[in-house]
Amino acid sequence: MIELIGLTKRYGDFTAVDAIDLQVGRGELFGFLGPNGAGKTTTLRMIAGILKPTAGTIRIAGIDLAADPVAAKAALGFIPDRPFIYEKLTGREFLRFVAGLYQQEGAEVEHRARELLALFDLEEWQDELVESYSHGMRQKLIISSAFVHRPAVIVVDEPMVGLDPKAARILKDLFREYTHRGHTIIFSTHTLEVAESLCDRLAIIAGGKIRAAGTMQELRDGAQHGADGLEQIFLRLTGENAARDLMDVLDA
Repeated sequence: MIELIGLTKRYGDFTAVDAIDLQVGRGELFGFLGPNGAGKTTTLRMIAGILKPTAGTIRIAGIDLAADPVAAKAALGFIPDRPFIYEKLTGREFLRFVAGLYQQEGAEVEHRARELLALFDLEEWQDELVESYSHGMRQKLIISSAFVHRPAVIVVDEPMVGLDPKAARILKDLFREYTHRGHTIIFSTHTLEVAESLCDRLAIIAGGKIRAAGTMQELRDGAQHGADGLEQIFLRLTGENAARDLMDVLDA
């Protein structure tokens, strides 16, 4: 459902994403992990069609994003890390607006919107202007908007930011149920425990390159020095041992 071939993004002399290859299959819940500045968000925005790659190919549900961007994007939902919503619309109007972008309307969309708003405890706020919503409520609304047209693929950048524990649990359950029904989700997160418990497969990116990809067992099998948890594997692959290295210097 998602295929990346030699995907590259450069900003002048800086290479943010360096010729990565990746495949995510139908019905997969796929975690995309990496430290800040590793290339996660850049990659996800290219998949969503927000950023144009410098080189490489992106296919969504078999459709080349560059050759037919409208058809490819029609199969996508996108949840950004920072929600942007038209503030002079109500919550219900915003969901109608998003569904309309995908040429969906009518009773089925209205039912879906009501169910999503109820799921995230936004029913009482559905006819209030978005400008009155808190950050967490806006995040819930933007999440709902990604599901309202039932896309084949959903791309998610840091979905848990701003969510209370109940909403975070609901979102995890929604992700799992959605992929069980044959849809595909790729998401980035800094919460390694969530990724380890939730994802079917994972990829770890650092310095614009994918350092490892596979199931947790495959990552364990490929890890050095007997690392068996995602945190240990992640730190080893990304070189994120700054605190320990600093203490070594201080103790010298």
